[in-house]
Amino acid sequence: MLILGIESSCDETAASICEDFRNIRSSVISTQIEEHKKYGGVVPEIASRRHCENILEVTKQALKEADVTLADLDGIAVTYAPGLIGALLVGVNFAKSLAFAAEKPLIPVHHISGHIAANYICHKELEPPYLCIVASGAHSHLIEVLSYTEFRVIGRTRDDAAGECFDKCARAMGFPYPGGVHIDRHAQNGDALAFKLPHPAVAGNEFDFSFSGLKTSVINMLHRADQKGEIINKDNLSASIQRTISEIITEKTMGAAEQYGYKKIALAGGVSANSGVRAALSKACDERGFEFYMPELSLCGDNAAMIACQGSYNFAAGITADESLNAVATMPIDSIKF
Repeated sequence: MLILGIESSCDETAASICEDFRNIRSSVISTQIEEHKKYGGVVPEIASRRHCENILEVTKQALKEADVTLADLDGIAVTYAPGLIGALLVGVNFAKSLAFAAEKPLIPVHHISGHIAANYICHKELEPPYLCIVASGAHSHLIEVLSYTEFRVIGRTRDDAAGECFDKCARAMGFPYPGGVHIDRHAQNGDALAFKLPHPAVAGNEFDFSFSGLKTSVINMLHRADQKGEIINKDNLSASIQRTISEIITEKTMGAAEQYGYKKIALAGGVSANSGVRAALSKACDERGFEFYMPELSLCGDNAAMIACQGSYNFAAGITADESLNAVATMPIDSIKF
């Protein structure tokens, strides 16, 4: 089975060919990071325009590298939710047109399920059920992966996501966009115990996340130091921020695993590239005898390989859409209607 995956939910235009669920024949990504860097974050209008300019050539390149044609495909998968609405619309409308012209099934893919599926590409032995922590710039979710196409959310962020906290703290520290990677680099040379930062509590659900208080604490600390003419060691602050976020994610994940009876844990999303988060979860799982899975660094960020992979499982489960498929900016993964 050959599935073309298309991803355009934020600032990466990507296309990929997946063969037989987990084998990636090609993966092409056109990133806009350098353009958005000057603005300190993604500008939705610019992102949408660049997707319009890049999506055809990216798809052509993916087909060429995989040495396949449209006629060889069994289906066309596309991210339809959640994400920047203008960016999503470019990918969805392109995929609908391509599927119609090539007379191929159209396969809708939820972006978060795509991130989860990145682990299938890297770990051929991984099968549901298991518990997955999905952490990125827009999402922090604890998800029961019941099957390849069934999910139950048991914890989610109430405000800022983990990646958003990394990026906003980094901006306050004067690091360029995207900031998370700079905090990770500076943390390698810092004292992670130099600053005591808050672990915000969340009422109502012990597995929900809140990173807004942590972000605010760091920003206020930097502002006070600036007003007093004091210099804060950025290596130490970076290490302390990374330690705190890693601890919060690990504590919630391990608590949920023990309460819900999971001994198989996966990590996914852009924050899965963070060395502190990877190390903390890996250590916690080792101590408890849990199996732990995380994607290769190249598959942590947005890419179409994960969409093609998840699209393959959706297609096998009979999940397809017609020409009425529309992009949706916000949609919980456990409310998918297909």
